[in-house]
Amino acid sequence: MSSDVRGRVRLGFADTLKILLPYFYGNFLEQLRAIWFIVVYLLLFQILVLGLPIVHAAMIGAGIAIVAVGLMFFMEGLRLGLMPLGETIGAVLPRNASLPLILLFAFLLGVGATFAEPAIAVLRSAGAGVRPEQAPLLYSLLNDFADQLVGVVGVGVGVAVLLGILRFFLGWSLKLLIMPLVLLLCGLTLYAHQHAVLQPVLGLAWDCGAVTTGPVTVPLVLALGIGVCRIVGDGDSGNAGFGIVTLASLFPVLAVLLLGLWHIQADDYYGRSHYAGTMQEAAQTREAAAQRPVRQPAGFDDEDFERFLKDGVPPDDYRLRFEDGEPRLVDGRIVLDDATLVLEKRQLLQAKVVSRDTWDPALAFAEELRGGTLSALRAIVPLCVFLLMTLRLVLPDRIRNRDEILIGIGFSVIGMSLFMLGITLGLTPLGTQLGSNVPLSFATLTPWGAEGLREPLFESDVAGKIVAAIFGFFLGYGATLAEPALNALGNTVEKITVGAFKKSLLMQSVAIGVGIGIAAGVIKLAFDIPLEYLLIPPYVVLLLLTAISSEEFVNFGWDSAGVTTGPITVPLVLAMGLGIGANVPGVIDGFGVLALASVGPIITVLIVGLLVSRARRAESLAGSAP
Repeated sequence: MSSDVRGRVRLGFADTLKILLPYFYGNFLEQLRAIWFIVVYLLLFQILVLGLPIVHAAMIGAGIAIVAVGLMFFMEGLRLGLMPLGETIGAVLPRNASLPLILLFAFLLGVGATFAEPAIAVLRSAGAGVRPEQAPLLYSLLNDFADQLVGVVGVGVGVAVLLGILRFFLGWSLKLLIMPLVLLLCGLTLYAHQHAVLQPVLGLAWDCGAVTTGPVTVPLVLALGIGVCRIVGDGDSGNAGFGIVTLASLFPVLAVLLLGLWHIQADDYYGRSHYAGTMQEAAQTREAAAQRPVRQPAGFDDEDFERFLKDGVPPDDYRLRFEDGEPRLVDGRIVLDDATLVLEKRQLLQAKVVSRDTWDPALAFAEELRGGTLSALRAIVPLCVFLLMTLRLVLPDRIRNRDEILIGIGFSVIGMSLFMLGITLGLTPLGTQLGSNVPLSFATLTPWGAEGLREPLFESDVAGKIVAAIFGFFLGYGATLAEPALNALGNTVEKITVGAFKKSLLMQSVAIGVGIGIAAGVIKLAFDIPLEYLLIPPYVVLLLLTAISSEEFVNFGWDSAGVTTGPITVPLVLAMGLGIGANVPGVIDGFGVLALASVGPIITVLIVGLLVSRARRAESLAGSAP
């Protein structure tokens, strides 16, 4: 350590490391605390409950560590770079710009923030397991029209942010926007239910609403909303910024459904007359789908039968059952007259892991890192350039802390690159592996990464499916409590309600709602229930609860769904849902779990909000009584 002639302290490399390492170490531990529960829970369930090893364990472990490092850099980059830009623009833009310019900025901010969401990249890789013959439009949206899909989702978020900001200027109630929009979405969902081509798109459309409200979109739009409310509000900023996240989770659903209707009218999706996609890629998809695990037990082959005829000894791993016959109890014995004896091959514990490799040899590490870096640059840099140009236009003075902002942007790019690499190495294989194995509780199938069949853990299908649903509940409950955004929301709500709605009460309400939602999603897949049967009734209940709830509870109640879809939860739950869907007979896809996980917490928070309001009124009446 030394000082120059101006008295500035110069730090050597070793001194710099002594300062920075504890800081980064603390941030790294913070990210680990946010993800440890969900990862350990998934590992223990597969190892202890399902009795299966973790395939490619070293790769998954390295991927999870890379995710933590990536989130550390990404969140720090948001704090140093993107958030100061968003907060400054939110404070300055309403004073220095006209309403049309503010609304244009809000729209472009919503679009750009969506492209920068880490979880949006998951959508691009979600179509690999969709069979084009079973769901041609869904296949085309996820493969042929993937860029269009991401684009309309971004436009949906842009429209949501625009209307959310306009609401603050005009003083609209959030109910006036939510209720017609939900009614429209329910109507479109019912229409899609009757449309054989559009119906498989419903799960994807509703899940897109959960993907968009992540760590980039939510802080930026909240910063803009708070800035606008400070200018146009009446001084009570308790509800400032609430409501935009809700709209940003509903409009993408509408956008995806409209995109599906557009392609139906254009008749250009897979298998139609105007289809312009690559048939070779579709053929590869069919081939991959055909290699999905066999779900019915294999029987004895000709060789087994010939051996039995020769020596009269049944093959190994058989079970004996009787067909027809007249049972009688004779001298303490059960005698079956004229019964047919059937020898069936047992499949229990026939499955074995194909490879003992702890790392997937087919995965190209350098190529994945390069692809993640390019995707991060395409997502982060345009958004930052847009924010800097906007700030330069509305605030001609020199931007303060320019070096710090540039470092933050660099951290964001590094963090998102590592995060996407970690998803590929760790979260997606773990979620897919576990999702593929969860149906073992009620179905005979081949475990992920193994060959041969294995019988279900429970003889009763219903019992096994209930166990799978319980697994989904605790997965959602624990993962939600680990979300840092929920902790911040709890502090805000407790402050808004002056302690009437405690932080712990909100966190428990949201976590239980998410757990119930994911359990319902697992039940949907396990019993092959159409999504609309489980989705429309809760939204009808929500409309009733919204109509009778106060404005403040409607604001943060509906926004509570946004904090449940963090950068860890979305990739894992989506991969898990797709894995379950790929291994349950009759199920076309695994979408819809995130949608149900989003509606659950809104219901629980609004119900608890009504109870809190009633208790608060009772206390007020008791206090005013003579």
